Amino acid sequence: MVKREVLAIIPARGGSKGIPRKNVRLFAGHPLIAYSIAAARQSELVTRVIVSTDDEEIARVARDYGAETPFLRPAELAQDQTLDLPVFQHALRWLEEQEGYQPELVVQLRPTSPVRPPALVDEAVQILLAHPEAHSVRGVVPAGQNPHKMWRIDPQNGQMIPLLQVPGLEEPYNAPRQVLPPVYWQTGHIDVIRPEVIRKGSMSGQVILPVMVDPAYTVDIDTPRDWARSEWLVWYSELEIVYPGHRRRPLPEKVDLVVFDFDGVLTDNRVWVDEEGHEMVAANRSDSLGVAYLRRSGLKMVVLSTETNPVVAARCRKMQIPVVQGVWDKAGELPRIMAEFNAAPERTIYVGNDVNDVPCFSLVGCAVAVADAQPAARRAADIVLSRNGGHGAVRELLDILMQRMK
Repeated sequence: MVKREVLAIIPARGGSKGIPRKNVRLFAGHPLIAYSIAAARQSELVTRVIVSTDDEEIARVARDYGAETPFLRPAELAQDQTLDLPVFQHALRWLEEQEGYQPELVVQLRPTSPVRPPALVDEAVQILLAHPEAHSVRGVVPAGQNPHKMWRIDPQNGQMIPLLQVPGLEEPYNAPRQVLPPVYWQTGHIDVIRPEVIRKGSMSGQVILPVMVDPAYTVDIDTPRDWARSEWLVWYSELEIVYPGHRRRPLPEKVDLVVFDFDGVLTDNRVWVDEEGHEMVAANRSDSLGVAYLRRSGLKMVVLSTETNPVVAARCRKMQIPVVQGVWDKAGELPRIMAEFNAAPERTIYVGNDVNDVPCFSLVGCAVAVADAQPAARRAADIVLSRNGGHGAVRELLDILMQRMK
């Protein structure tokens, strides 16, 4: 069989206003755009992945995650009101003129809908391949609100006018939802389009087929609130999604032990040194309160630190957490600590922020990194918290564990 040439194009301009720099902002541990790149690269049917952007930083990040950026989009095609159509026409024209490249199908993957089922891209492509009469396939979900119960208001007399009529049903707006025609809402997860349709001036054509998306995956990130809700879905909903890194592990149902790194987790990683060499660090009182709550609930906690410093011992003594200091080989020491606390590895959580914590991640049931952790730690972690080390990251995790205990 000759493999079909299926091109995925991910549009990502640099001038986002609602969430500045959103395409390269970290979303659940990876740049937002990385999720759409991963959806294309993990597809069995997509043969090429291109990011169309006007922004050098976005292009660099895209290449880091395996996409091509053969051109930078002209500035006039990266404005607030720029439509998808001229962006895709430009990409197809550039590829044909510069490379002689002509795909059979084009897949659009919008970065603002990062939460996708693993098989969605291939399912949509297969639908269009199986229906030569169709011009495109579009992702849809059942609509949350039925437009047959929606109204317009006459600007002249202020009276309400039904938005839609239903043949044979005199007052659809008074009818039970079950008897109304089903309606669907288009999502930003995926579109698959024949290139000739785009060249002729449309992003969909006239014959459009649906690919059904589970409403649980409905995400469209336009505001900071959308961002927070969507990250929660990635970390805690246990949905099966396309993820740019390794396969994420959820928090254990039962937790025997939480192991904390000290510097950069319980502190903000800064140190103050006086003229006599005495050190001070900055910590967060809310972390201490969270530790106290969980300790009273019976949760075991321990600090594992590379540093041998009185300030580490003093802070842990204040928080009443056991501490193991001066350990360069944390991964070598961690199994002994879990055995000492009678903690099963699969029910142990490790919280770190730096490259020397990464070898510990694979030894426990769930690895957690603070928001400002080193990139290697963020990529290797199962969960990346929204708060920085020393600024409530520990409390954020402990609040989640307390809620689960309830």
